[in-house]
Amino acid sequence: MVEFNCRLGDPETQPIFLRMRGDFTLLVEKALEGRLAQAETMADSLWDTRPAVGVVVAAQHYPDAPRTGDPITALPTNTNDARVFHAGTTIKEGQLVTSGGRVLCATAMGNTLRDAQAQAYRLVDQITFNGMHARRDIGWRALK
Repeated sequence: MVEFNCRLGDPETQPIFLRMRGDFTLLVEKALEGRLAQAETMADSLWDTRPAVGVVVAAQHYPDAPRTGDPITALPTNTNDARVFHAGTTIKEGQLVTSGGRVLCATAMGNTLRDAQAQAYRLVDQITFNGMHARRDIGWRALK
């Protein structure tokens, strides 16, 4: 038996959602009504087939005792192929600040996995807040 556990807020989910082109709420409604099989006819049009990569941008001292309250002073613009998902952020006195360990997830698609990885890291490089850090090895196993 294989079990797959994926919460909507997990960084692993965010590349999946970036690839989705259909209406997620429609799928949820059909599932709740016991009519999910009817959605199968739409399945081919619901997904972009290109690979996607997500890179978590974390706060200083994550995961042990992440620092919070650092102003986020730069974010890239979201597009259909690249999006920064918020996780540990909040607005304090009109300023976007860090509020958790996993602050953002820079997620991008590309024609190849290498392209998606490079685009995700270009997003990371546009993000600015004190103490931020991100792993630089995301996707390396798949690219070996």
